[in-house]
Amino acid sequence: MIPRRIVLLQGHPDPEAHHFGHALAGRYAGGARAAGLEVRSVQVARLDFPLLRTKKDWESEPVPPALVEAQRAIEWAQHIVVFFPLWLGDMPALLKGFLEQIARPGFAFAAASAGGMGQKLLGGRSARVVVTMGMPALVYRWYFQAHSVRSLERNILGFVGIGPVHRTLIGMVEGMTDRRRARWLESLHDLGAQGA
Repeated sequence: MIPRRIVLLQGHPDPEAHHFGHALAGRYAGGARAAGLEVRSVQVARLDFPLLRTKKDWESEPVPPALVEAQRAIEWAQHIVVFFPLWLGDMPALLKGFLEQIARPGFAFAAASAGGMGQKLLGGRSARVVVTMGMPALVYRWYFQAHSVRSLERNILGFVGIGPVHRTLIGMVEGMTDRRRARWLESLHDLGAQGA
């Protein structure tokens, strides 16, 4: 079944729209909308929020006001698409800080009882992770075993009940030919049309 409600989380820390990741998100959104799907977008770089510094803040302080709409969009969505460039082998720090702020007890999961794991509150949603990088995607996938994407899938998305999670890894972005770039944009348009 195709999800009807999709939220795009643009995790590039530069809000300017000249990056390939922004173009990919735009094509995905265009394909989804052309297929009659509803799309909301969250531009992490345009949100003003502090980083969490203590467990107490994470557990008991309210989510920053700038992130309330982002939580509502995630709650509304049936499918979540996360876009980010690979920086130093991982997601950019701003995206990680955003996810830490969003995935709070009471929203993303229910606090565990003594000895329990807690209830995953964001179940029933699927996801796709779209990562751009300078290295060949095969090197990242096989040699580095896509470690940061696997961590995101298991320790954040899976922890709160989001699954299945699919990946789109796009390598050699800096030296990419116009033809190859156009093929990737078309591929993301098709994924959007499928709500995949």
